[in-house]
Amino acid sequence: MLNGTDTPPVTARRRGRSGSLRWAAGAGALAIAGIIALSAGRADAQDVGTLQSKVDSAQAEAQDLAAQIETGSQELAATRAEAVNAATREAQLTSILAAGEEREAELQAQVERSQARLTEARERLHRALGALSDRLVAIYKGDTPDATELLLEANGYDDLATRSELLRRIQEADQSLATRVRDLRNEVSRQLDAVSEARDAQAAHNEEVAAARDQISAVRARAEARAAVLEQARNEQAAALSSLQDQVGTWEQQIQQAQAVSAAQAQQEVADWVGDWAIPEAIVMCESGGNWNAVNSSSGAGGAYQILPSTWQLYGGQGLPQNASPAEQSRIAAQIWADSGAAAWECAG
Repeated sequence: MLNGTDTPPVTARRRGRSGSLRWAAGAGALAIAGIIALSAGRADAQDVGTLQSKVDSAQAEAQDLAAQIETGSQELAATRAEAVNAATREAQLTSILAAGEEREAELQAQVERSQARLTEARERLHRALGALSDRLVAIYKGDTPDATELLLEANGYDDLATRSELLRRIQEADQSLATRVRDLRNEVSRQLDAVSEARDAQAAHNEEVAAARDQISAVRARAEARAAVLEQARNEQAAALSSLQDQVGTWEQQIQQAQAVSAAQAQQEVADWVGDWAIPEAIVMCESGGNWNAVNSSSGAGGAYQILPSTWQLYGGQGLPQNASPAEQSRIAAQIWADSGAAAWECAG
């Protein structure tokens, strides 16, 4: 063990190769700290690197897919909102159109009633004019007394006044009848024109509402179709993302398995390197040749690991190291190695 001046005892047979043993021990000591990493780098390094590259690429692709899904979801929500708004407006226009069509039907009924009344008024006027014409013909033929004769035959003033009033009333009655019937016909005709105009206006309005409803219906249909396409695309992207994530999980598991195998191989290499000793076997062979009872006469270091008595006691050893059991020597040597590493042994220098 390194003590500044002490030199471990070596036999004549070992002196010739002490340099190579020390080189081997030193090389082993320098390599022991990184042997697991080196072994892991050798074991399946290409496979792990390839898998990691696939994982990195897949994760980048997954992020891109997630961004596309987010964008698609926003567009889908907007398109669905557009479809809902269009459907709401379509329902409103349908309701307006239904009320307009009902109003148009009512106006059409009024038109038909007005037409019937107009027909009846025309027939009444025709009858009144016919009666008046018949009266004129009768007067012309002499069936009715002449007004002059009727007045000249009057007996006194009162009779004359009565006869005159009677003639006036007859004439007024004839004219009034014709006038009333004509006025009735004209009024019914005006009503018919007004109702027809209202019906035509309502029909035109209904056509405009129907056209607007058809347009908004087309907008709704396009929005629903677009929403269906977007939803299908989003579902496909989500399925692709899920599949990709599953694949990434598989690759990461394979990486972990490969790394576990590499670590196990490294541990095995360490075990092979150290052997049954607490420190690299090459150092032990250089220090003592593996002799549990070896003693350095110059420094007093003893045991297979050539531990100084002061160091032995510092780590809780009882007595002298060369007198301790192999297990106790290995236990304390392992603690020294854990604290100081190869620097504690001259053969590792």
